[in-house]
Amino acid sequence: MEKKENETPHLRIEERAKEGVHLTKNEHVGFNGRLAVFITSAVGTMWCAYLFAVIALISLPAAIRGGTPVLISWIAQTFLQLVLLSVIMVGQKVAALASDKQAEQTYKDTEALLKLQDEIHQMIEINNKLTEEVHAVIVKKMEPLS
Repeated sequence: MEKKENETPHLRIEERAKEGVHLTKNEHVGFNGRLAVFITSAVGTMWCAYLFAVIALISLPAAIRGGTPVLISWIAQTFLQLVLLSVIMVGQKVAALASDKQAEQTYKDTEALLKLQDEIHQMIEINNKLTEEVHAVIVKKMEPLS
């Protein structure tokens, strides 16, 4: 449907066009945010998890020689914390990417709905105008009868 000169789209359509999709990367503001993202990106990789596992395994023989309490402490405090830290961060990154994809799709869907709503609004206005014109013609034709 063609837009007439005197018709303006819903203001939210223009706002959304300026704002764009709000993604995870938009949250990293300032030096501290960028530094935290850099460190998280470096540590939050499976390669880093493998490196941490190797580092933890270096101390495994000493933990075994120390007996059951030392071995359990090594598992809980060294291996799990070092390795799972990176694995959890990788999972968070994957979840954030999935969330960003979902946000982008929702944004596109909403854009389409807003445009469709605007077109429907324009069609209703045209329909109302035509109805008024038809009503005026009918009233005008009915006047000589009264």
